[in-house]
Amino acid sequence: MANNKSGSFLKNNWFFFTMLLGIVLGIVVGFAWPGAGALEPLGTLFINMMFCVVVPMVFFSISSSIANMKSAKRAGKLMGTTVVTFMVTTVIASVIMYVLVRFIPVYTGDPAFEESTAVKMSAGELIVGFFTKSDFPELWSRRSILQLIIAGIFFGFGVQMCGGPETKVAKLLEEITNVLMKVIKLISFYAPIGFFGFFAALVAAHGADFVSSYARAIILYYVVAFAYMFLIFPLYARFGGGKGAVKVMFRHMFRPAAVAFGTCSSVATIPTNMEVSEDTGISKDVTDIVLPMGATMNMDGSGMSAIIKVAFLFGMFGKDFATTDALLAIVVATISSVAMSGIPGGGGTGELVLCSLFFPENLAVAFPIAQAIGDLVDPPATMVNAAGDYVASYIVSRFNDGKDWLQKKLRADANSKE
Repeated sequence: MANNKSGSFLKNNWFFFTMLLGIVLGIVVGFAWPGAGALEPLGTLFINMMFCVVVPMVFFSISSSIANMKSAKRAGKLMGTTVVTFMVTTVIASVIMYVLVRFIPVYTGDPAFEESTAVKMSAGELIVGFFTKSDFPELWSRRSILQLIIAGIFFGFGVQMCGGPETKVAKLLEEITNVLMKVIKLISFYAPIGFFGFFAALVAAHGADFVSSYARAIILYYVVAFAYMFLIFPLYARFGGGKGAVKVMFRHMFRPAAVAFGTCSSVATIPTNMEVSEDTGISKDVTDIVLPMGATMNMDGSGMSAIIKVAFLFGMFGKDFATTDALLAIVVATISSVAMSGIPGGGGTGELVLCSLFFPENLAVAFPIAQAIGDLVDPPATMVNAAGDYVASYIVSRFNDGKDWLQKKLRADANSKE
């Protein structure tokens, strides 16, 4: 009996273990071989294949979800609950990081840079750039995921206005979504090799940086990111799913967390998040809205990253990261992080926003420093972002499917086994 359980466990988790093996081997090779950067194409191949399928999948899944809902009112309620959940959790994460950097300064040296001149981005330019594109072809890009989601939402409601699930367009959207999910499953068989190449190149390029002047900020962020996932996520799960939710969450969360850590992409983690959400018992209309939107709007990890970058830069420029600045930083972190989590290294846009608002006359110096920190904390930041998408779906389910949605699923599973 024990052997059968052991075999079943390995069979159900083979993907996780092969992926973990690829990551560990990549780290070892990256430290042992300085030329491991040559293996980066192995990781790039996997990420590029994923993006070529995931980008259209985001559009079709979210538009299909809205188009096939029997009630347009439910679709609006789901999106409203989702956005509020994301904003609240990001503010909480940013406040936690701010409190920590006040007690544990991330930069302890003397001010290192003088004033310089730079152009400040206007609020209007930021709003236009975040939510729209000037031409339709620009939507179909991994760098336009947020704008593509907005287009998908409008398209879905357009189908709703023409008859919703009874229309041929709604049925077509659902079929295309199902096909794209199967294609992604095929690509995922290559994932362990992709992770191996990705981590080998990453460690070869940045391994020494962990003992550089950035080490203090990097180590603090890694510790806080994992602590946040193990201490705060259970509170969210318990609130959203009630009794038994924490145990269920821990049983499913580590797979999307590992994928996100390995790919540094919330978008590439969407398929895995959808699989574990389905296993959890979260309704499909919830996951089809929460997870694609979460890939660019659920920003706990990116919010914490933004705070630690600003704190580091304030120290380097000899400024006190006081409460007034902290309030602005939390607002900016919440807004600017929208652009961060969709793509590997996507924090560049958010870092530019932060630096242009806080250090407009020092942008040429501040931006590359923030970007260097962002590159090194990208894996845990994305891990918190993407795993948080799954956890946030518990909260959204509570407000849309009732407080006992998980208990109903658990009872149904228990009855099926009898």
